[in-house]
Amino acid sequence: IVNHAAKIRYMSNGQISIPLVIRTVTGGGMRLGATHSQSLEGWFASVPGLKVVTPSDPYDALGLLRTAIADNDPVIYAEHGRLYAAISGEVPDDYYDIPLGQAAIKREGSDVTLIAYSRMVHTAMEAAELLAGKGVEAEVIDLRTLRPWDREAVVASVEKTGRAVVVEEAWRTGGFAGEVASTIQEEAFDYLDGPVGRVGGEDVPTPYAGSIESAAFPDAGRIVNAVEELFGT
Repeated sequence: IVNHAAKIRYMSNGQISIPLVIRTVTGGGMRLGATHSQSLEGWFASVPGLKVVTPSDPYDALGLLRTAIADNDPVIYAEHGRLYAAISGEVPDDYYDIPLGQAAIKREGSDVTLIAYSRMVHTAMEAAELLAGKGVEAEVIDLRTLRPWDREAVVASVEKTGRAVVVEEAWRTGGFAGEVASTIQEEAFDYLDGPVGRVGGEDVPTPYAGSIESAAFPDAGRIVNAVEELFGT
């Protein structure tokens, strides 16, 4: 994937394309042990030549899959295993597709921006509701794709809210959230009222036992705590 699919178009000066879609399961929370409970989409997103798709609901899953199939470049299409049975939604009968690199605003807000993708979008939405009960209105941005990713939408939201927390299930060290946080720092620094917050998975192999496994991944409470730290409460 990394040595050939991602590089053949470049190395052939555009003579050869790789119209390839690799659908793969990502994420934890299903008690499948350390080797089957990883989020590696951020690794692939660091490789030039690959595109990475991370849908969070059925509507986006179909629209993004159609775009991925039509693309002439290799696409990693990462589906979170816990979303298969946990999330439902309406999917139109009429044809539609969704461009890669176009984030979605899942919830409007004015006080803080929560940026997430895949299953963590739903966790961020839960946190936003808890924050609303405390008088804090959070805007939730679903990246939908990691390469390309919608820098403009994220920066525009942070310019409006003045605060940002990036949420990711993957290990905090080396996670894609660091790329997002760095971009916010570089492009929206003058609008920030505090440091960019990050909420990520624990830097451990995913435990098998359910109670310990759940502690390894972000939950709504951890996101709320991160936001409250930005507000100094």
